[in-house]
Amino acid sequence: MPRPNRIRRWYFDHVAAWCVLFRRRDLALAYYGKMLDLDPGDSLALASIAFQTAQQGRKREALAAFDRLLAVMPEDAEAHFNRGFLLQEMNDHEGAMAAFGQAIALDPAHDRAHYGLALSLISTGRLEEALAPLKRNTKLQPMSPFGWYQLARVQHGLGRAGETQQVLDHLATFEPKIARQLERETGLKASTLS
Repeated sequence: MPRPNRIRRWYFDHVAAWCVLFRRRDLALAYYGKMLDLDPGDSLALASIAFQTAQQGRKREALAAFDRLLAVMPEDAEAHFNRGFLLQEMNDHEGAMAAFGQAIALDPAHDRAHYGLALSLISTGRLEEALAPLKRNTKLQPMSPFGWYQLARVQHGLGRAGETQQVLDHLATFEPKIARQLERETGLKASTLS
């Protein structure tokens, strides 16, 4: 990119960042568009457009922007994850599972992709298959209650009271509010809660 275009890109990027800061997504999108005019493969601009349109609830446009980003950067695990998240919100669980699977293939430690994959598996009634990504998520994020909560719900749904009790007891050691919610849902009692 010639020097004048580099300076213009820098300017557009910084103005867009300020627009985002002041919650003027419409103006930010216009400046990210100017960045794409300079370089149609600008990955920062593509990712920013995808994220900002998703924040505005324009999911189809955001998906199209993530597709453009992935055409430029197919190895971007975060873009695959975000694409899966949007598909999941649109109830396209098969598409979401494929996107989450791609994110995991690129970054096996992507804890949110494991969690997202599990949620789509749960939504499609594939509880047994949801166990592995939930266990991986809780290993990667041992203090996040969300994976543990879903793991207990899946174990309970599979009729595994002993495994459900173990997760409930563990969750009660660091997140008693969620453990109490699980007690109400499962009828089990955590051994550490009074």
